[in-house]
Amino acid sequence: VTVPAMKLNQLLLPGLLAGVVCATPIRADERRFTYVYEPETLPAGAFEYENWVTLRAGRNKTVGQENYHRWDLRQELEYGVTDWYTAALYLNEKAESFRDPATGANESTFEWKGLSLENRFNVLNPATHKVGLTLYLEGRYSGEEAALEQKIIIGQRHGAWKWAFNLEHETEWEDNLREVEAEIGASLGMARDLGKHWSLGLELRNENIFPAYNSWENSALFLGPTLSYRHEKWWAALTVMPQIYGWNNRSSQDGNSHLELNDHE
Repeated sequence: VTVPAMKLNQLLLPGLLAGVVCATPIRADERRFTYVYEPETLPAGAFEYENWVTLRAGRNKTVGQENYHRWDLRQELEYGVTDWYTAALYLNEKAESFRDPATGANESTFEWKGLSLENRFNVLNPATHKVGLTLYLEGRYSGEEAALEQKIIIGQRHGAWKWAFNLEHETEWEDNLREVEAEIGASLGMARDLGKHWSLGLELRNENIFPAYNSWENSALFLGPTLSYRHEKWWAALTVMPQIYGWNNRSSQDGNSHLELNDHE
């Protein structure tokens, strides 16, 4: 993904997600979205490898990060334990680069972000119920940081259309597990199949940060198009989500009255 140079805080957050599936005669795993999870789980015995690539850009010199680029990389091994329970193991990395406006120095880092274990429990199968429902639990640990994330996932197909909605809560322990922070949000996706292989849609995402659970620090709203392609043994999805609105209770720190650039891009 290439991000051209732009004025006005170049607020792009593109994500690419691709999967290769093996050993399953039933295809219930193709993803229409990148950030929004869908209620379907893998059939029992099915195995899938997924590769996630997210580019974050758009912080400014007010927050001390000009020409900011961050790549989040995740490699996922997913397995259908039963028809209603899917487990997955993630390997997580982060590459970050920016220019310090105070010194003019270019900073670049690559970090190992630990392992994640994801669990998805399908409560209501969308193939047999009016709305599909899946519960999600993911734990992550890197030695210096840890996180525990929960989601409530609902969704359904209606002919060529598909929608999904997620309620999300995550607790993060940072700074060698000494600081705690909460992230609460929601995501909505709507897509339409364009023939056998392609689908096109929109994803809407809201993120809110609560340090130590005792204050509401900021909120950011993202909206953008999603495009997916599916084949017999593999699929891919691409989403580009600019931040369309955000606020910070310390907004003077990022010099922007309608976007949140301290903790988001």
